[in-house]
Amino acid sequence: MKKRKVKNIFKRSGSPCYHIRYTIDGTQIRESSQSASYKDAELLLAKRIAEGKKPEIRRIACTFRELAEKYLSWTTGRQRSAKTKGYVIGQLVSVFGDTRLKDFNTLKVEQLQTTLIRQDYEVASINKILNIFKHMFSKAVEWELTGEDVLRGIRKAKSLKGENRRLRFLTQEECHALINASESYLTPIVITAMNTGMRKSEILNLQWDNVDLKHGFILLDKTKNGERREIPINSTLKGILQNITRRLDIPYVFFDSVSGKPFQNVKRSFHTALKRSKITDFKFHDLRHTFASHLVMSGVDLTTVKELLGHKDIKMTLRYSHLAPEHKLKAVDILDKTLNGNTISTKLAQYGG
Repeated sequence: MKKRKVKNIFKRSGSPCYHIRYTIDGTQIRESSQSASYKDAELLLAKRIAEGKKPEIRRIACTFRELAEKYLSWTTGRQRSAKTKGYVIGQLVSVFGDTRLKDFNTLKVEQLQTTLIRQDYEVASINKILNIFKHMFSKAVEWELTGEDVLRGIRKAKSLKGENRRLRFLTQEECHALINASESYLTPIVITAMNTGMRKSEILNLQWDNVDLKHGFILLDKTKNGERREIPINSTLKGILQNITRRLDIPYVFFDSVSGKPFQNVKRSFHTALKRSKITDFKFHDLRHTFASHLVMSGVDLTTVKELLGHKDIKMTLRYSHLAPEHKLKAVDILDKTLNGNTISTKLAQYGG
């Protein structure tokens, strides 16, 4: 008969050793057995329980400031959003600086939300800050800087409702108008955004080493989500990239011809192009929405759109589902063919409809 595993003995990802988990005076303790033997872990767990006291374990009384430093160091080189997160986390450090991680709970997080509401932050912005906050503590648990009880308390703080999920995209006519109104150096950047759905930071930091014109794809090693993403190059984009003057001393696809450095931002020239083309209520990020929206309206399935955009969760992609209601009708018609061998239209004709 197979021996039943003890739930308080487990292995961590990437570690050959077994770990044990037990509680002393309401405090959950995790400890490595320093052995790959399950039996050794069992003996250590029994010993700790018999001792009835908290063993000598190196546990850092980490503060939020220290966690912020470790987290930002971790995001650098892994996520394109590291710079933006750095600004948000800097603001959080000014509030929670030397607060110990073990002192955080649901109340502290909800008090932060209340403060941001009073400061007239948009609901979407507050929810983004909360998501960053939660992920910081998720990593803190992984790094054994705090316990899971703290993370549970933080996760109990819910995102605010009423977030306005803005979805603005350009029509075909507006796309052509914007391209025609753009300055020469901005035009290929706009066309790249329209044809790939890449984020602005991904485009402005794009290097030739990540562009494979022979096989027709762009490989993004570092994305907002920290995952690799492969983006196909269509004929329009291929033509644009082939016509860009490439300098062997500069690795970037898009760069300032004077300084030789990649563009930090194109906000001013993009705003001018919008004004010339008479396009209102539009941001550069909406080119990403334009890419996704036209894919869906052309009949591309949401799973494929999700992969092209690099969304981790299909829920983010579902915001475009309303753009293709005719595909639901088509699906019902396919079902009718399968079950009855006739389309709805044929049946109606039979009954004189």
